[in-house]
Amino acid sequence: MPELLPQLEDSYNQRLNLVKPSKIRSFDNQISDIEGLVKLTIGEPDFDTPDHIKKAAIKAMQQNQTHYTAQAGTAALQEAIAGYLKRHHDLVYSAHSEIVATVGATEAIYAILETLINPGDQFVIPTPAFALYEPIINLLGGEVIDVDTSETDFKLSPTVLEKVLSENARVKAVFLSYPNNPSGSTLSEEEVHALAKVIKKHHVFVISDEIYSDLTYDKQPYSIARDLPKQTIYISGVSKSYAMTGWRIGFVAAPADFIARLRKIHAFMVTCPSAIDQAAAAEAFLNGDADIDKMRFEYRERRNVLFQGLTSMGLRPLYPEGAFYLFVPVPESFQNDDELFAFRLARMAKVGVIPGSAFGNGGKGYVRLSYAASMDSIKEALRRIKTALNDGVFVND
Repeated sequence: MPELLPQLEDSYNQRLNLVKPSKIRSFDNQISDIEGLVKLTIGEPDFDTPDHIKKAAIKAMQQNQTHYTAQAGTAALQEAIAGYLKRHHDLVYSAHSEIVATVGATEAIYAILETLINPGDQFVIPTPAFALYEPIINLLGGEVIDVDTSETDFKLSPTVLEKVLSENARVKAVFLSYPNNPSGSTLSEEEVHALAKVIKKHHVFVISDEIYSDLTYDKQPYSIARDLPKQTIYISGVSKSYAMTGWRIGFVAAPADFIARLRKIHAFMVTCPSAIDQAAAAEAFLNGDADIDKMRFEYRERRNVLFQGLTSMGLRPLYPEGAFYLFVPVPESFQNDDELFAFRLARMAKVGVIPGSAFGNGGKGYVRLSYAASMDSIKEALRRIKTALNDGVFVND
């Protein structure tokens, strides 16, 4: 095996020193060797991709749709996305000038930030938040303003946002992600209106990551793009709602001037998404409404079982309004050490969860449980946690 020439050891992008590996994946890897572990760690739907979507991919291969596509996505996929956005979220975008198909929402996030960031630009991230935003901003030379929402019901307060934007002149964009990963909280229409009023006043972008918007249980999702179409950069994809995490199709919808710039970055990064995967995603957006309804119903049932089970044990989980995560404060004896508690839970109860500190300052002192796992796994996890609590193994002395 070749070894790197010693004189080249420091010949890399030094900003990589600011970026740490994903705490979600690294913690999951640390506990995955525990025999018999019930994993409620990764946000991976346990459902299979619906058959009609898989058949669309097979048909695309049989028709030799195995070559490059237009860089922003096939016309069929762009039109399917535009139709989905209008049908589900009352958003109107031009299929061919205001939508780009990406390699998952992950590429969408990176391409958006690469398009926006100049050195020193600031980005407001309400935490807890998906752990990908901050490292990309740091890598690209931007600065993160971490706004802890744990004292405001895990929702970004308009009053706090006004203060942050008034005191920081270099803010380029505000991140929103509701339903939220990891807390499961979401925003009502009235709450969106209040945030939009502040953002509009300060003439900044809002990057709205709505990958979980179809998995909202107790209220209808309301996108801030409806209030601020000229300032909103909208992100979503097929991974969560259609159980298509491995297909890697996401998208960005935004004003045409921004999309024209984003397309340059997107083209340099990936040329285009897989033609076969685009055909599958187009089928999902066109004919997958019933799939969303079925999975949403199942997730709601799992949420209820997990929430009620943990509550009956004396734990105090947040009641999630969307996504498929439960956020639970650690016992007081652990003094907010969520990583220690998560390790104890894995080693002594054989239940895998993710420490809340992986999601920023607002997540400290909590752990995240994913109910994208099967109902059997959820019930077994509850049985093990209850047994461990009764045995006193979670007392941190």
